[in-house]
Amino acid sequence: MKTWDVVVIGGGPAGLAAAAAARKQGIEDVLILERDQMLGGILNQCIHNGFGLHTFKEELTGPEYADRFIKVVEELKIPYHLNTMVLSISKDKQVTYMNREEGLVTIQAKTVVLAMGCRERSRGALNIPGFRPAGVYSAGTAQRLTNMEGKKVGREVVILGSGDIGLIMARRMTLEGAKVKVVAELMPYSGGLKRNIVQCLNDYGIPLKLSHTVVEIHGKERVTGITLAQVDDHRKPIPGTEEYYSCDTLLLSVGLIPENELTRGLGADVSRVTSGPEVNDHLETSVPGVFACGNVLHVHDLVDYVSEEAAMAGQAAAEYVKELAEREKYAGKTDAETSALGDGEEVPMSEGHQSLVRLSAENGVRYTVPQYLDPKHMKDQIIVRFRVDNVYKNRSISVYYDGVKIQTRKKRVMAPGEMEQVILKKDSFGDYPDLKKITICTEEE
Repeated sequence: MKTWDVVVIGGGPAGLAAAAAARKQGIEDVLILERDQMLGGILNQCIHNGFGLHTFKEELTGPEYADRFIKVVEELKIPYHLNTMVLSISKDKQVTYMNREEGLVTIQAKTVVLAMGCRERSRGALNIPGFRPAGVYSAGTAQRLTNMEGKKVGREVVILGSGDIGLIMARRMTLEGAKVKVVAELMPYSGGLKRNIVQCLNDYGIPLKLSHTVVEIHGKERVTGITLAQVDDHRKPIPGTEEYYSCDTLLLSVGLIPENELTRGLGADVSRVTSGPEVNDHLETSVPGVFACGNVLHVHDLVDYVSEEAAMAGQAAAEYVKELAEREKYAGKTDAETSALGDGEEVPMSEGHQSLVRLSAENGVRYTVPQYLDPKHMKDQIIVRFRVDNVYKNRSISVYYDGVKIQTRKKRVMAPGEMEQVILKKDSFGDYPDLKKITICTEEE
């Protein structure tokens, strides 16, 4: 069985950045496994611009952004397998995959980086009454058909859900000559970035109806229309508010779910809020030596943050491999000989999350990533990212150590569609040697 130092599952923006970061740390045996026929992941179908403003300080399309990282991977001569489906990962990090050329293969990994991305929630999860006519697509499927396969998915379109993909597809359908009748959103706020609401809806005169949902799909062979209704505070349709819209296409942009079947099969702890694995400040899951990054960890709003986070995971995986090599080198040696290991500045060999400090999301904060922190072995500072659970105006983001407020920052507007962050510095923990809990919350001014 061949052994690899780092095996990266997924060749999208997260996997590419993680693999490149691990190689740049001096790790030679890095392998990328990608199920699609090309590297780049979802970016290949995102032909709109707006990518790379943070990473490259310029505006790129999705394929252009992906190409920057693909070129880095190829320059570093990192091997990758395409059209390859990973079937399972064991707790001792044996990875089983399958492709047409090799058949069924099992390899041993010293570390694994999970970068499988996310998938769209389907119509089946919504329980909308009606038949199963043609013309109902997830927004991402419509995007792929339009941008990569040159298909026209519809002429009269209704979009349910105001996530970023739905907003972007409202503009894309309009540019393709379709008439977008309405974008409906179940929640009382949009799930997308403010700039996408402006650029994709307002600029084209497309109405956005908040607190509305589709209660019936009409048509047997092909969609002929939908019935829209207003919902109450409990998200239940209000009788008498129904409106009929004729259309031949319904696009669903109703949420993204991290692809975590492999993560669950591995036995890693999974967050009930994000549906991604719980990680420490090195982005390591509860299974030692298995790291996670990108949309498989939590759904991001900007790919620039995905790349930044993935680079951290790749570096942490590389450091884990180096320390593993050091431990193997000194296995069986005397105490005097093992003193060459130094004072433990490298990433500690994790035994799980039990001994770490838990980050608690409270009072308007839905979750944090990471969920655990090791103040003794953390880097000089870490970025904690999170989303709020509602639209808040004129509130503060505050951080508490065991009930003592450490920092606070005013925010004029916070919305679930845009990630927030706080920075925690290592030297801030000096006065809290027995810290048990870090709380991140919103507070009224």
